[in-house]
Parts: sequence; C-alpha cells; structure tokens
Amino acid sequence: MPSLVIAAPSIPDDQVEVVERKGLGHPDTICDALAETFSRNLCREYSRRFDRILHHNVDKALLCGGRSAPVFGGGSVTAPINIYLAGRATSQIGGESIPVEEIAVEGSRSWLRSNLHALDSERDVRLHVLTQAGSQDLQELFSRRSRTPLANDTSIGVGYAPLSALENLVLDLERHINRRDRNREHPAWGEDVKVMGLRYGKSIRLTVACAMIGGTLRHRDDYLSEKSALHKLSAQLAERHGFAECHVDVNAADGPSSNELYLTVTGTSAEAGDDGQVGRGNRVNGLITPCRPMSLEAAAGKNPISHVGKIYNVAARDIAEAIVATMSEVAAAECLLLSRIGDPVTRPAVVQVKVATRDGVPIAKIRRLVEEITADRLCRIPRLIDEFVAGNISTF
Repeated sequence: MPSLVIAAPSIPDDQVEVVERKGLGHPDTICDALAETFSRNLCREYSRRFDRILHHNVDKALLCGGRSAPVFGGGSVTAPINIYLAGRATSQIGGESIPVEEIAVEGSRSWLRSNLHALDSERDVRLHVLTQAGSQDLQELFSRRSRTPLANDTSIGVGYAPLSALENLVLDLERHINRRDRNREHPAWGEDVKVMGLRYGKSIRLTVACAMIGGTLRHRDDYLSEKSALHKLSAQLAERHGFAECHVDVNAADGPSSNELYLTVTGTSAEAGDDGQVGRGNRVNGLITPCRPMSLEAAAGKNPISHVGKIYNVAARDIAEAIVATMSEVAAAECLLLSRIGDPVTRPAVVQVKVATRDGVPIAKIRRLVEEITADRLCRIPRLIDEFVAGNISTF
C-alpha cells in the first residue's frame, strides 16, 4: 500500500457551522448535471461501439442566463438561456466517427426535460457544444494501462464521515422540496432551490431560496401561501433532525410589491437572474461545507477511468465512511488522497487518514484495522467505473 499517515483530526470550531446546498435547478447544478450526463453518455457510446471507454474530459460547462418577463398567471422567456458544453472527447477512431455533439445535445435536453418541469428545453435553451480531441500526451497516457488505469493528473481528493446533523438537515430539506411528487402537490415550487444552514451553538438559521413559478399562481396571496408552506416544511424537518431552536427565512430578498418577489417563468434563475459554471456548486457529497476538508476539484464531467480529480474525492469519502461504519471505536474520520500523474490510480502518492476515537481509545490500538480498510477501498477503485457510468454515484 502507498504511504499511509494516520493522525488525530484537528479540533473544529464547534460553536459555528455553515452548510450550503444548491438544488437541481440552480444554474451551477445544471452545469454539473449536464457535464456529468455528457460524460456518462459518452462512456456508454464508446463501450457500445468499441467495448471500452475512450479518452474524454467534458468537465467544462458555462450557463449564460437569458431574459424573462414573469407575471402571475403566466409570463414568458424573452431571450433564451445559452449553455456551452466544452472539453475534450474522442470523436474518431480509425475511419469511424462518434457523434459527440449529438450525444451532448440529446443528453442535455433529456436531463432538462426530466428535471425542470416548467422549462421548455427546446424553446428556452440554446446548447453549444465546443469539444475538441484531447492532447496527444494525455491520450497516450489514458491508453497506456494494463489492468489498472494510470492517473491523468496530480490532484487531491478529500472526504469525511459522518455527516453532521446540520449537514443531514440541509440535504434532506432540498431533497424534500424537490421530491418527485412536488409537481403535483406544489407545482409553484421551482427546482432552483438553495438552502443555507447556519448553526450557532445549538440554535440554527435556515435561509431557503426557491424560485416560484408565476404561471401556477394567481396573485400575491398565492405566492405568500407557498412561502408559508416552505417555511412550515423547513421548521418541521429541523425539529425532526434534533434542532429545537430554528429560525427560517424563505426568499428573504422579497419586497412589499409584486415586482420584488422571487417570481420566475421556468422555476430557475437561469432564465434571467443568474449564470452557472461547473465546479462552483456542491461537492461530491452534495454539499458545500467550508468548515470541513473540501476539494476545489470540479468532479462532474471528468472521465471515470483515470481522472483522479473525480475518482479520489469519491474514494476518500468511501474510505472515511467505511472506517466509521466498521469500527465502533471511531466517532469520525477524514481522508485525503494525493495522486501522482502516471501512477496507477490504486496507488496514491500519499494517503492521510484522521480519526477521532471514542472514550480515549489510542490510535495505535486501531491502526492495523484502519490500514486494512484503507487498502481494501483503494483496491476497489476500478469498480467505481461501472457505478459512475450507471449514474449510481452522484458528483453534485
């Protein structure tokens, strides 16, 4: 196994905790989702045609917001949203061409149709595909592997376990708002949801932003009723997660007039109010957690074979979760993986694991089992490929 450093974690500031999640319809999340969908569909097409996944990294996407005129009872998008999908993708092998642009466009429109219920993905969105072939050296590195892929970058992956009560609450709240039956129960709630959780001691404050869809609302009172329902849901979930003291703000920037409400046509601020980019949103655990170890890597859209910027963030989280789940002596764990370009992905240059033990159990007593769990999870890294391609591992 590569060099393994086991240590106690640094002591966090337990007084203040900040957690954020950007929901499905947030412009940054849209970019992550379309980049990851593009990569998955490329993997499937490459495998279908050539029985192997070819070199690609389509982890660059930019959303430029449009213009809209939302009103109660209707509204319209007056200038479309422009989304640019860029990166590197193999488009030809020998004399056979792969329809990369078609794969990107079809996959993106399908995701938009399936996940943003008030957006017309044909009328309201313009898609631009700007992929090129990868550099010769990286293509050669990608293909220069036997049974174990070689890292195509020198990069860092981090993960931790378990999630805190506030982290679980923020995840749970966004998922409740965007659950599948929402379209029937609360069609006014757009998918562009952002939840910011602040814990100060034992009390918390939740700031929830939700783009309301004007076409489903008759007037201001309907809007306020939907805000009230969101407030009630947030407070109930906070209590369920153990927070007796919780202050909730919903669409906090709303003003007294109808022109000062978070009203949209499509349920996403991408129609007029915001732009988006891959990597500016949630990490692979679905959260933005500045009080925790966190990588700046944009995982979505990177290839699942050799791009450690994607693989190591998931593997590091898996190692931390496995240690906590397996060892009753461990209350919490953190993991850092550092790759070296050209080395097997299963052999990081450095592995650092930090563990917080219960009841003062010395680290020396559990070191061997930590090493065994870590080595086992590193050996499993190649198995992640099929899980990424199947969409079983979220990167945002």
